[in-house]
Amino acid sequence: MAAITPLWESGTMPLDPRFQVAERKGEAPATNPFTDIFQSAIAAVKETDAEKTELEYMMSTGQLDNPVELVLAANKAQLSVNLLTQLRSRAMDAYNELIRISL
Repeated sequence: MAAITPLWESGTMPLDPRFQVAERKGEAPATNPFTDIFQSAIAAVKETDAEKTELEYMMSTGQLDNPVELVLAANKAQLSVNLLTQLRSRAMDAYNELIRISL
């Protein structure tokens, strides 16, 4: 029995160019503003957490001269996590509202 191939790969079905996958054409994928927002929020969480971890290490080894920097970095990291969770909550609320709409 032969493997099933999608119609768009068999060449028998013409595709609307708007719906073609960019990776198949060798181009960079199209950017989605929604995805960009979440990716930047995740990057901010990673960055602030790395900064906080570095300052914690410096504080524990006695290399940090100003302990207020650690407090500020910890608050900054906490705020970035809160922002990410709020974005997630708002996105889920919006999704649930769309699901409830009856057409």
